[in-house]
Amino acid sequence: MYAFTFERPATLADAGRLAASGAKLLAGGQTLLPSMKMRLSDPGKLADLGAVRELAGIRKDGQTLLIGAMTRHVEVADSTEVRAAIPALADLAAHIGDKQVRALGTLGGSVANNDPSADYPAAVLGLGATVQTTKRKIAADVFFQGMFATALDEGEILTGIHFPVPKCAAYMKFKQPASRFALIGVFVAQTDAGVRVAVTGGGNGVFRHAGLEAALGKSFTPGAASQVPIDAGELNGDLHGSAAYRAHLIGVLAQRAVAKALGQTG
Repeated sequence: MYAFTFERPATLADAGRLAASGAKLLAGGQTLLPSMKMRLSDPGKLADLGAVRELAGIRKDGQTLLIGAMTRHVEVADSTEVRAAIPALADLAAHIGDKQVRALGTLGGSVANNDPSADYPAAVLGLGATVQTTKRKIAADVFFQGMFATALDEGEILTGIHFPVPKCAAYMKFKQPASRFALIGVFVAQTDAGVRVAVTGGGNGVFRHAGLEAALGKSFTPGAASQVPIDAGELNGDLHGSAAYRAHLIGVLAQRAVAKALGQTG
């Protein structure tokens, strides 16, 4: 690990000043710290957001659920508000990594990092959520811009995410056994604006699947999802699974997610 300085701001304003000065923001640290230990990252200066209370918490506002960026995975999973409003989101959080990761990892850290196999980006994009920052609000459809890339500007801090409450939703994933990241994850939601389907683990970042959305918009059933061809040519392949295998998983998981959203079991 390279040498670095460490700051722990107590307010969002202080965190903003540190970010503007070039400090790397530390949320849960589940990606940043391992990369620093392997000398893959050399931030020079860290600003730990753990003491900024205004960045944590869960609040329901009408048909929207606002979750602060520093809210831990376990807090989302255990929240009565999340379970009541968007049970699919609580279920997703409950199956991220292991207990240690869920105890330290944060919503904002995951979304801002935008790992191409992370779970939360699928929920943000699948629900058509809005990302709140210190400067503006950013729609999910324009926030994610590819592998580890987002619309965040230098010094801009993700403060929370506004999740609209869907009619129904579900998330299904096939875990990579060692990392517990999604080899493929599919988030399906029926929203007031129509059906949205977000896929993680298959490409250079989370993406919506237009074919599945069109089919499920006409008939929100597992059978409709099963008729949609999944193009392997648009997917990544690696030692964990070929592009063709990932394409197969998308189809299967989409069917299972729709069945789960509809409350179908067996």
